[in-house]
Amino acid sequence: MSTETPLSAQAVGATTPELAAGVAQFLAPVVLDMEALVVNGKHAHWNVRGADFIAIHELLDQLVAHAQEFADDSAERIVALGLPVDSRLATVAAKTTLPELKDGFQDWKDTVSQVVAQIDAALVTVRAAVEGLDEVDLNSQDIVIGVERGLVKDRWLLQSHLAA
Repeated sequence: MSTETPLSAQAVGATTPELAAGVAQFLAPVVLDMEALVVNGKHAHWNVRGADFIAIHELLDQLVAHAQEFADDSAERIVALGLPVDSRLATVAAKTTLPELKDGFQDWKDTVSQVVAQIDAALVTVRAAVEGLDEVDLNSQDIVIGVERGLVKDRWLLQSHLAA
């Protein structure tokens, strides 16, 4: 017969409703902004024009793939903790913090500037999540640290085209 005391549910990493709600408070806005970046990135991808077309076109495809992965990782963390995620198009449109993109064809320089502004807005949301999750859940914080690192790199690759 074992004399060891069983570990509490909290000690072995069980999820509480408070933990799930705290994580969702910070990760749900990240999901929404990443989903908006996916849609807007594709819009920019299809409508970019000009001398640097192919390079920007391909970078935008990479950005879209990364943003979708970031959204998926963030959403799956919320769901794993027991809460649903609302990423329906109407919800994303109503709650995203990203600025609106111009409609129609755009010169590659305008496209890059607009997409960099989108990434910058998303980074505000992501950095708020990194800060807020520091007190809530370090595993969830690790996810958004990875999102921040990826967005910063994608931003750099796009912004570098504008540097003279």
